[in-house]
Amino acid sequence: MPPTMTAGATATAAAPDTALQPSKVRWKIFLMMLFLISINYIDRASLSVAMPLIAKEFDIGPAVQGLLLSSFFWTYALMQIPGGMLADRFGPRVVIAGATLGWGFFQAIAAFCTGWVPLLLTRLGLGAAEAPIYPAGGKLNGIWMTQNERGRGATLLDGGAPLGAALGAILISGLIAVLGSWRLAFVIAGVGTVVAGLFAWSYIRNHPREHPGVNEAEAKYIEASHAQDAASEPPGASGRLLDFLRFRSVWGMFFGWMCFNALFYGLLTWMPNYLSKVHGFDIKQMGGAVFIMFFSGFVGEMFGGWLADKWKAAGASNTKVLRTLFGISSVIATLAIYMVSQITDPVVVVILLSVTLFFLRWCGLFWCVPSILGRRAHVGFLGGTMNLGGNVAGIGVPIVVGLIVQATGSYFMALMLFAAAGAGLFVCSTLLIDYSKKLPV
Repeated sequence: MPPTMTAGATATAAAPDTALQPSKVRWKIFLMMLFLISINYIDRASLSVAMPLIAKEFDIGPAVQGLLLSSFFWTYALMQIPGGMLADRFGPRVVIAGATLGWGFFQAIAAFCTGWVPLLLTRLGLGAAEAPIYPAGGKLNGIWMTQNERGRGATLLDGGAPLGAALGAILISGLIAVLGSWRLAFVIAGVGTVVAGLFAWSYIRNHPREHPGVNEAEAKYIEASHAQDAASEPPGASGRLLDFLRFRSVWGMFFGWMCFNALFYGLLTWMPNYLSKVHGFDIKQMGGAVFIMFFSGFVGEMFGGWLADKWKAAGASNTKVLRTLFGISSVIATLAIYMVSQITDPVVVVILLSVTLFFLRWCGLFWCVPSILGRRAHVGFLGGTMNLGGNVAGIGVPIVVGLIVQATGSYFMALMLFAAAGAGLFVCSTLLIDYSKKLPV
């Protein structure tokens, strides 16, 4: 055979090997979701960071501040299940892009409020617009990720919460310090969000085969995993969504996520004020401390997702992995938050709060639970149900903490409330949820 023919044959043989390598579009989509959820939390945390200035300008006390911090969650919680059903019905792409455009609008117009009542109304709009993003993201996880990738998919999705809270503290406090105005900071944040929504629409797709960047190898890789999922689905499903309420696992998911968010949203909404009032932090110190705390949570969440997928790929069951990681997370977070109540050194307090968030954010793996318990057609509904539970806590905790602080002049009982939420998280995540099988619905 002539040398030229040999070289040609070698090149031809090598070409299919390259073609067999799956593209990585699914990971790019979930990095985009990390980006969008980060923006989501920058916008929702902006009020907490600016609250000392807003409270002074509008002359409002802790109880009204708690009402304002809570108001976002009223419509956010109310729209969780409808948002999940919209994602199931129309696909996640339009829901995610529409939600991002909507909340960017409400974030920007909050800058023009002249009192706490119109500001509360803009927070209601912000909550309604942001509501579908997590259920739609959970739907994306079920569509795009394989069984051994969903832990990382879930924590990339949910990792935007601590990352956005961290960046929000730095960006919003920095913008306020540079511009001398919380109003201009809100406008800039809102316009940036609208641009991100347009970017999301241009890249996200509802299914792998709809995306121009997905090659045949990646599409088949995902489809093979989904075929295994389908084979494990129980027969005789009723298809009635209300039938999910008959199962202990669904209630464990609902109340476990409620306990998680009681602790996380408590820290998100009141820690800036706590650091300012109890430990004397100014706006720059507060921004730096909150960044350290919540960035620790982001690192912890990424580590938890990697550890869960690595352990499952080695042969461990969902039950063993999730119960172990959730148990460790809730116990350490509870102990650390209790220690915060006993210590007065501000540096040690920030370290303990960082430890709390590092381990607590392992529970971002909860976003695997809807796709573990339900068929793909119902993942959006289950995600919305779970996040409804979480945001019932978001409604109540800021108000309760505000009332506690106003009544007692202290944050001690508020910290005990957070510790109790950590204990509830342990019970729900390790004892109530069966991670071993899908529900026959």
